[in-house]
Amino acid sequence: MRDITYVHEPDSLQCGQAVLAMITGTDVRKVAEILDNHRETKLAEMRSFLTDNGYSIAAGRKEAQTKSDLPPLAMLSLETPRCWHWSLYSDGTFYDPEHGVMYDFPVCKRKYYWEVTENEKH
Repeated sequence: MRDITYVHEPDSLQCGQAVLAMITGTDVRKVAEILDNHRETKLAEMRSFLTDNGYSIAAGRKEAQTKSDLPPLAMLSLETPRCWHWSLYSDGTFYDPEHGVMYDFPVCKRKYYWEVTENEKH
C-alpha cells in the first residue's frame, strides 16, 4: 500500500473527492472532473472510481466504535454534528478532508466504514 498524502477538501462539499484523491494519489480537482461532480459524492461514484483505479471496496458497510475495529485501509462515512461526511483511515491514522490528520475519529455520532484494498498489479 502506498503512503497517504493528506488532501484538504477544496470546499465543504468535496470530502468524497478528497478521500478518493488520497487513496489513489490523483489530484482532487482531477477526481472531481473525472466524476463530473463538484458536490457531494455518492457511494456508487466512489466505488466506481476506486474500481477504475485498481482498488476494491468491500460490498457492505460495517459499523465501527473505535479505531481498533478498522482494517488497514478504510473509507469512512461519519455522522458529524453538521452532516454526513467522508473520511479516510490508513494504518492507525485518520486523514479527514475537513479536520486534518488525526489519531482518532473526528467528533461524530455514528461511524461506518468500507474496507479498501489495492488490487495486485499484473
